[in-house]
Amino acid sequence: MSWLQLEGKTTVITGAAGGIGQALARAFAAQGARVVLLDRQADQLDTLARDLGNGALGLACDIARPEDIAAAAARVDAGGGADILVNNAAILRPGPLESVTEPDWSAMLRINLTGSLLMAQAFGRAMLARGEGALVHVASIAGSQPQPASGAYSASKAATLMLSRQLAQEWGPRGVRSNCVSPGLVRTPLSEAFYADPEVKARREGMVPLRRIATPEDMADVALFLASPRAAYVTGQDIVVDGGLSQSLMGLVPRPGY
Repeated sequence: MSWLQLEGKTTVITGAAGGIGQALARAFAAQGARVVLLDRQADQLDTLARDLGNGALGLACDIARPEDIAAAAARVDAGGGADILVNNAAILRPGPLESVTEPDWSAMLRINLTGSLLMAQAFGRAMLARGEGALVHVASIAGSQPQPASGAYSASKAATLMLSRQLAQEWGPRGVRSNCVSPGLVRTPLSEAFYADPEVKARREGMVPLRRIATPEDMADVALFLASPRAAYVTGQDIVVDGGLSQSLMGLVPRPGY
């Protein structure tokens, strides 16, 4: 087996049609995992599943709908159940807290937080029964660093971090681990517009100690490790994958003479 020992592991990935989601799917498939792709954009899943091969399966699923989650879980459980769940699906509706609407606030919490819990419950049952499994939640540095004009998103991601820790505490004695990956600035199809302006791109890169913007593959590599037996003694943790951005606060403070 490979070093990560993910061959044959049934891996369920939400938000699989997105930039990070597709990178996750390709990374797990490349390690020999059998990936199950969940997303609202069902038309994109069939093409991705064919490209991945190795029994990859695409299922239309809106994680804001408990009935969709139950149907997807029943399909996976019929094949033996999930070994790994990657909670990646999320939405962002920007706006300051002073004017955020209740529907927008509720939608972000329903998908970014409640959806992750319902997914963990539905797909974790097989893991708990087996006494082994791994959950990986894609959070954000916005969960620990307030992001202007994204208060509802930041709050949902902060709650995701605690959800993961709570699952780690409750399910650890039964053999199931739970960890988070917190991306910083990542270049995806949804964020590509920010990098169309060379000046904005240069300014963003200049804020990051590693002097580059992350790729979706950077996130997938960390998720692979956390999901694998190589991280067998790692649970309840948040791995920040931001090129050092979150450690740069003091570098913004003027220091005459230095």
